[in-house]
Amino acid sequence: MATASPVSSADQKDSARGLRLSVVIPCLNAEATLGEQLEALAEQDWPGWWEVIVADNGSSDGSRELVERYRRRLPVLRSVDAGDRPGQAHARNVGAAAARGEALLFCDADDMVAPGWISALGKALADHPFVASRYEIERLNSPAIAASRGNPQADGLNPYTYPAFLPHAGGGGLGVRRDLHEKVGGFNESLAVLEDTDYCWRIQLVGTPLRFVSEAVVHIRYRPSLEGIFRQTLAYGEQNVAIYKAYRDRGMPRLGWLPGLARWAKLLLTSPKLLLASRRASWIHQLAWRLGRLRGCLKYRVAAW
Repeated sequence: MATASPVSSADQKDSARGLRLSVVIPCLNAEATLGEQLEALAEQDWPGWWEVIVADNGSSDGSRELVERYRRRLPVLRSVDAGDRPGQAHARNVGAAAARGEALLFCDADDMVAPGWISALGKALADHPFVASRYEIERLNSPAIAASRGNPQADGLNPYTYPAFLPHAGGGGLGVRRDLHEKVGGFNESLAVLEDTDYCWRIQLVGTPLRFVSEAVVHIRYRPSLEGIFRQTLAYGEQNVAIYKAYRDRGMPRLGWLPGLARWAKLLLTSPKLLLASRRASWIHQLAWRLGRLRGCLKYRVAAW
């Protein structure tokens, strides 16, 4: 069960009880999955004060009513309105601004934190200002869907390899000291996707490393349909070109034409995977990535395909 209690002066003074933590969940029409996340959070333990903030980004389903039903399970549970501007970045920033904790833990409404997640990140944040969780992808995804994306955050930080640059981590599992979050201005609300990658890079570029906490596990849910995979990955590919253009003058190596040609050739040579149900999602993911990058090159007028 959750071990949360109202804020008191004793809580603030008793350093042995650990940091005061605020868990921030951006939410948009997540009624189908949010309950699992709140249920998982209700089973967390932390010796100090902690709270959960659901930042609602304009839901029109029953997400807000679902949050109300969990108030008895999570005594310090609040819902804040973040519907004035669309985007996960905005919702996270609104939730962080409303937070009362010394450190912020971010998780998503369609994932599920594993037992001990808050405790592992809370302990890590006592020594490191910026930390990331370990991802697990088998529990909430079919084998084919899990294989389509793989899990680059299973044993360490997510490497950025095209071109090689700073590591990063998914936003649904980050922990950060509040003062550091405020120092970099929070998440970049102009980014529809990859705001977490940009956030990780900006914090590292001001001199704070990102630490991987293997004991803090998040069960990740991928898009379950081929259409969902295609649309999401198309956006990822396009936005990767945008951040490539933005970070070329901040230490990111330049890309040439040959690597992109080689990747297109490999994709075309592996097109027979479409005939195999077990490999179809993986090939669709790669196709959407390449098309997204091509669209990004045209939109941002930079060669990075």
